[in-house]
Amino acid sequence: MKLHLSFDPSKKNFTALGENYVVVNNDRFVRPIVVTPDEVFTDWDATSFADLNVAHFDYLLNLKPEIILFGTGTQQHFARPELYRSLIDARISIEFMNTPAACHTFNILMAESRNVVTAILI
Repeated sequence: MKLHLSFDPSKKNFTALGENYVVVNNDRFVRPIVVTPDEVFTDWDATSFADLNVAHFDYLLNLKPEIILFGTGTQQHFARPELYRSLIDARISIEFMNTPAACHTFNILMAESRNVVTAILI
C-alpha cells in the first residue's frame, strides 16, 4: 500500500508498508523500529508485543516526545499500563493502534510539526 501526503524529504515519512515491512523515505525495514521526524532508530530491542517490558517504553520516554504512536502489528493491542507508567507520569500521550494506522497518523502529525514518536512492531 502506498501512502501519500505532502512529502518533505528532510523529514522522515512512512512512504509504504506491507504485511512484513514498512518503508521510511524509501528505506525498507523488516524489524521493529522507532521513528521521529528526524531519525529512524533501529536499536530498539522489542521483538514482539507479548515480550514488551518497561525498558521498551522507557526507551521511548528518553526521546521526550509530545505523543507516542505505537504500531502493534496487523491487529491493535493494548499494553498493560504498568509497562508505560513512566509515560503516564511524564504526561506523554500514547496511542496503541495497528501498524498501518500508526504510519498514517505519524505522517499527518509530523506534517503538522508535532513532536511525535512512532514505535513500530512488524
